[in-house]
Amino acid sequence: MRFFGRLRQFMSVREDNPELLRAQLDALSRMIPLLYFILVANACVLSITFFGKAPNWLNLYVALALGTVCTVRLVQWWRRRGVAFTDEQAAHELRRTNRLAGILGIVFSTWVIVLFPYGDVYAQAHVGTFLTVAMLSSMLCLIHLRSAALIVALTVCVPGTIFFATTGIATFLGTAIDILLVTGAVVIVILIQYRDFTRMIEAQKRTELLSNENLRLANIDSLTGLPNRRAFFTHLDEAFEHAQLQGTRLALGVIDLDGFKPVNDVYGHNTGDRLLVAVAGRLSTIRDSGAFFMARLGGDEFAFAVTDAEDDTALIALAEAIAVSLREPCTLPGATVQISGSIGVAVYPEMAMTAEQLYERADYALYHGKAANRGRAILFSAEHEAQINSDATIEQALKTADIEQEFSVVFQPVVDIRSQVTIGFEALARWTNPALGNISPGRFIPIAERAGIIGMLTRPLLRKALAEAVLWPADVRLSFNLSAHDLSSAHGTLAIVSIIEASNFKASQLDLEITETAFTHDFSQVEQSIQMLRLLGCGISLDDFGTGYSSLSRLHALPLTKIKIDRSFVTDLDKSPTGLKIVKSLLALSRDMGLDCVIEGVETQEEMTAIRRLGGLMVQGYFYSPPIKASQISAYLTTNLSTAVTRRA
Repeated sequence: MRFFGRLRQFMSVREDNPELLRAQLDALSRMIPLLYFILVANACVLSITFFGKAPNWLNLYVALALGTVCTVRLVQWWRRRGVAFTDEQAAHELRRTNRLAGILGIVFSTWVIVLFPYGDVYAQAHVGTFLTVAMLSSMLCLIHLRSAALIVALTVCVPGTIFFATTGIATFLGTAIDILLVTGAVVIVILIQYRDFTRMIEAQKRTELLSNENLRLANIDSLTGLPNRRAFFTHLDEAFEHAQLQGTRLALGVIDLDGFKPVNDVYGHNTGDRLLVAVAGRLSTIRDSGAFFMARLGGDEFAFAVTDAEDDTALIALAEAIAVSLREPCTLPGATVQISGSIGVAVYPEMAMTAEQLYERADYALYHGKAANRGRAILFSAEHEAQINSDATIEQALKTADIEQEFSVVFQPVVDIRSQVTIGFEALARWTNPALGNISPGRFIPIAERAGIIGMLTRPLLRKALAEAVLWPADVRLSFNLSAHDLSSAHGTLAIVSIIEASNFKASQLDLEITETAFTHDFSQVEQSIQMLRLLGCGISLDDFGTGYSSLSRLHALPLTKIKIDRSFVTDLDKSPTGLKIVKSLLALSRDMGLDCVIEGVETQEEMTAIRRLGGLMVQGYFYSPPIKASQISAYLTTNLSTAVTRRA
C-alpha cells in the first residue's frame, strides 16, 4: 500500500507549493511546443513509411487527427508564453497536462502497435524507432513535470516493451530491452533533475522572501513602522509619473512637529521615541478619498502624498485634520505632553513641474507656516512662488556682491535702565545693492544661511564693527551676531578668533551673540567653538531667548554670560498677561543661572514701565534709539550722558 501511495504521489501534480507550480508551467510553456512539433513531425514520417501498406483510415486519418490535436495544443501553449496564471489556474493546467500525457501516450502507442502488422520489416523497425523517439522526447520535454514524464514512460514504454518482447523476433526482443533500459535511465535522470529543480525553486523562494524582507526593512522606519524617507521618495516618483500620464493632481504635504525637542530634552529620548510612535499611530489613521501615502522622513518630520487629489479646499481640510489630531494631548509613561504640527502642502501641476520641485515647494510652505502660523496647514501659493523668485534674486546678488562696498554696520544702543547710561552697542548689518536697493537683514541673512554663504558676510562685517568699536570708550561693549554656521566648524571659529586678535579691541568687551538654532547643528562642535571664544575672553550671549526649544541642561553646559529676551515677548507687554509671565520667568531664570539679561524690542513708555516692575535691568530698542551709524556714536554718547539724569527723573 505504501508503494502504491508513493507511486500515486509521483504520478500526481504537487499542489502544495505555488511557486513550484508557476515555475513548472513557465518551463513547460517553453518546452511543450517543441514536444508537439516532434510528435507531429514523427507521425508524418511514420505515416509516409506506411503509405500504401496500411489502410488509409488507419494510416492517414488517424495520423491527421493526432497531428491536428497536437498542432492545436502547440498553438495554445505558444500563445500562453509569458502569461501570468493564478495558483489555481497553474495547478489546473498542470493536471490537464498529466491527463493529456496519459491519453496521448495510450493513443500513440495503440496507433503504432495496430499499424505494426501492415508493414514490412523495415517499416516495423521504424515503429520501434518512433516509439523510442516519441517517448524520450516527450519525457525530456516534460522533465520539469515529473508526473507527466512518468505517465508517458508508463503509457508508452510498458505497452511498447511488452509488444516487442512478445513478437517472437529476436531483433524486436532486443528493441524491447533497449527501450526498457533507456527508459529506466531517462527516468533516473528525470527524478534527479526534478529534485534539483524543486530545490532550486525552494531556494529561490527563500532568497526572494529574504530579499523582500530586506527590501521591506530598507523601506520601513524601524521606530514607527511607517514607510521611511527612501520609500516615500520612491513612491513620490511613481505617483508623479502617474499624475503626468493621467493628467491628474498630486498633492504633497510635509509635517514638522512643534514642541518635540523640549519633550526629548526634558523627558529623555525614550519618551521622545514613544511620542513619535504615538504620532505615527495617529497619522496612520488619516484617510483620504485619493490614494494616501504617509511616511516618516526622519527626526520629527513626516510627509504624505495624495494621488488623484481633490480641490484645494479638500486638501487643506485634510491637512487641518492632521494638525488637529496632532494637537491632542498624548499620554505617555511618566508624562502627558501636548505638541502640534506645522504642515506645508504643494500641488502638481499648479505649483511644481517636477517631483523634486513639488517637495521643495511643500517644504517652503512649511517653513513659512512655522514662522507665521505654527501648528496649522499652509498651501503653497503664488505669493510663495513670488517670494522664492525674490529669494533667488537676492541669493544671486549676495554671491556676486562687493561686500566691502555694499555692506555696512550700524549700531543700536544697549542701556542700563538704572543709570540710563548706554553700556554697549549691538552691531547690525545693512546691505544696499546697486540693483535691488536696501535689503533688510530679515531677508538676506536667512537666505545667506540657507545658501551656506553666511560666513562670507560674517567675517568682513565683524572686522568693520571691531574697527569702529576700538574708537569707543573702554567701558562700552560691542555685541556682534554669529550664525550657527560660523560655529559649526573649527576652521570658521579660528577665522573669527584671528579677526578679533588682529583688531586691538579687548575681547573682554566683546559679546558674541548666538541663537538657539545653533543647537540644531553639531552641538559638540558648537560647544567647542564657544569654549574657544570664551578662552579668548569674549562674552557669549544667547540671542532671541525663549523663541526656540533649548534644553536647560544644554544651556547650563554652555559657558554663557548673557541672555537676550526676544522682542516678541515685549510687544504690548503692558497689555499681555501671558507676556508678563514669560518675561518674569525668563528674568528669574537668568538670575538663577547668574547671567546678565538684555530685553530687546522696547519701544514704548508703557513697555518700559512694565519692564521696570518686573526687575529688568538692561534694555535695547527704539524707546532709546534706533540703530545709528558709526559716525553718530560719539555724539550719541555725549548726549546720552547729559540726558541720563533727565530720564532718571
